[in-house]
Amino acid sequence: MKSLYISADIEGVCGIADWKETELDGEQGARFRLQMTREVAAACKAGLDAGASDILVKDAHGSGRSIDAAALPRGTRLMRAWTRDPWCMMAGLERGFAGAFFIGYHSAAGTGGNPLAHTMDLGAQEIRLNGMLASEFTINAYTAAYLGVPVLMVSGDRALCESARLVAPKVRTAAVSEGRGGATIALHPDLAAELIAEAAADALAADPASMRLDLPPRFELTVEFREHCRAYRASFYPGASAAGASGVSYSSGDWKDVLTFIHFAL
Repeated sequence: MKSLYISADIEGVCGIADWKETELDGEQGARFRLQMTREVAAACKAGLDAGASDILVKDAHGSGRSIDAAALPRGTRLMRAWTRDPWCMMAGLERGFAGAFFIGYHSAAGTGGNPLAHTMDLGAQEIRLNGMLASEFTINAYTAAYLGVPVLMVSGDRALCESARLVAPKVRTAAVSEGRGGATIALHPDLAAELIAEAAADALAADPASMRLDLPPRFELTVEFREHCRAYRASFYPGASAAGASGVSYSSGDWKDVLTFIHFAL
């Protein structure tokens, strides 16, 4: 098997319920960085056990410095910090990877599946893609599809996992927690890691051709900002237009163009 790719976030790891638990400094953040690392390590081990020759992990939360590389299995490479290009949470992904995993992902802005629900930027009230609320999984799964890489599995909150199957019907999911208002109900952390490993192994046993997404012929993106001044600023991006006082829209037939708009507008 060729290389695998993992994009890892923290707001969807087992048990997380507060923004303080996502921060780089402090005891609360340390606990959930450990769990994020454990969940990524479980997916990595499943990939290596299935015969992956190499696994590239993108630490895709916050500063990009949350994962402890020493706790990952050998055969894993870790991309830390940010390339500052439109690939964003999928930096380092290229054509030829055997598949992509998404670990620690969370519900979209505008939904209630996670107390920390958001999409790309906390200033975005909601992001819609071809009329549907878009999560970071949606955006990043489309990036994988753009590069011809199969979308294999995702872990995170239950609502995110359910919505992920609407985007990628064949994707394997591991729901490790469930949002309930401002709270979460989570599995035991050990069980969460085991569930992720099982979902990863199941995905790798499937036909990768069946896991590839077909992208729509055109992308209609609308961002509704919390602050109207951000929408005004983004409306000056070439090809963008205002959509009400707090919204901006952008349309293209090329997904990389959409990613570039997101890169500069958010």
